Amino acid sequence: MYENLPTIADLDDLTELVTTSADEDHLFVRWSAGPAVDLRQDETSRDSLTGVPLPGLSANPLAVEQWWGDRSLRLWVARRLYDYRHLRHLRGPNVRPWVLVGDQCGRGPDNEPLVRVRRPVAWIADAALIRAEQLVEAQNSDEWGPLDRNGAR
Repeated sequence: MYENLPTIADLDDLTELVTTSADEDHLFVRWSAGPAVDLRQDETSRDSLTGVPLPGLSANPLAVEQWWGDRSLRLWVARRLYDYRHLRHLRGPNVRPWVLVGDQCGRGPDNEPLVRVRRPVAWIADAALIRAEQLVEAQNSDEWGPLDRNGAR
């Protein structure tokens, strides 16, 4: 059913979605096997340290914070993808990013939003991930990288 979601082909298309979405449509990116799996599992995530079930799905908001000002929206969106790209490798080959409209119902142990899905929107193509990585890495910050705990070992 959800496997036929449209695919956002590139970073510009995702940036446009963020720009044109209605204010009441709170957009999030979720890295998982997709809505068919997540919604079948009662929309819960688990804390990977303790195994405790969480009251929603861990997701990353796409909404631009006011403090970002007039900086590049494209860079903002790229960071949203870049930060959690390691999850694909950590959790398996069927894990990929998808966009959803949801409602925040709590915060997880890493202070990430926990959401309830109102509707799945689209998959995100690898080309968008590659472009996001290029854009973030072009910032040449020695202090910035993905939020990958295993990469620090």
